[in-house]
Amino acid sequence: RALSPRPAVAVRCQEGQLAVTVRRDLFGTGRPVRAAELSLGTASCPPLSPNPAQAFVTFVAALHECGSTLQVTPDSLIYRTTLFYKPIPSGNPLIVRATPAEVLIECHYPRKSNVSSGAVHPTWAPFRSTVAAREQLQFSLRLMDDDWSRERLSNGFYLGDSLRFQADVTSEGHVPLRLFVDQCVATATPNRSLSPRYAFIDLGGCLVDGRAEDTGSAFVSPRPRPESLRFLVDAFKFAGDTGNLLYISCHLRVSPLAQAPNPWNKACSFSKASGLWAPLEGTAAICSCCDTGSCPSPG
Repeated sequence: RALSPRPAVAVRCQEGQLAVTVRRDLFGTGRPVRAAELSLGTASCPPLSPNPAQAFVTFVAALHECGSTLQVTPDSLIYRTTLFYKPIPSGNPLIVRATPAEVLIECHYPRKSNVSSGAVHPTWAPFRSTVAAREQLQFSLRLMDDDWSRERLSNGFYLGDSLRFQADVTSEGHVPLRLFVDQCVATATPNRSLSPRYAFIDLGGCLVDGRAEDTGSAFVSPRPRPESLRFLVDAFKFAGDTGNLLYISCHLRVSPLAQAPNPWNKACSFSKASGLWAPLEGTAAICSCCDTGSCPSPG
């Protein structure tokens, strides 16, 4: 039995990147395409330096590069991108000898730990106490459906939508805990230190995006339970950014449930009706530093 011919487009899904090999005779017509006519993703990433003598063109890109998208399902992380063929016009503008083509590419990975919802990256840190000095807590941060009943399967939003975040911490047999979100930062790239950079939760638990005009961003009261925290953030994008992709990372922390919320451990929302900051728990005094910007470091 004759072996099947090598596919025109082959994909290798690796741990942190994907490799795409494209046969130059892409359409099996005997007319090879040019490397300059091929690109990967909406960012139009070029192939590796091609060798004209080779019958294949190769692309290598990190999973988050080249404008790829991420879908989170209950069982998998699905990275999607597209291989574009855009033929260079011939010398005669009156005729066309080739038409553009697109090839959808997907990489499926089983979900591990509690990282979910695209560019949302929870911080993992042990809570040190005299009860369990070595126990590792499990933090998660998820995008939720409109009724908060389950994790949202899509990470795509339109301006005007509300992003519903739910942060949780789980740990077997630990002392009772209360969860807080110290900071959440949105960036246009995976590097949270690069500009443009927008901290919509800052100062150790102040949801500063709630002060902007025409936003309803706020922590949701009451909590489902002490070790869970919900908050709403109105969808936004960076001005002048054509990528329409945001990477969000948050720093989560816990305190003993027996310890009352304080300026170090707080969840504060801004009320436009009163013009004042209001805590999810505790007295209004713990939020006063959200206006002055002199909140003490949680440590």
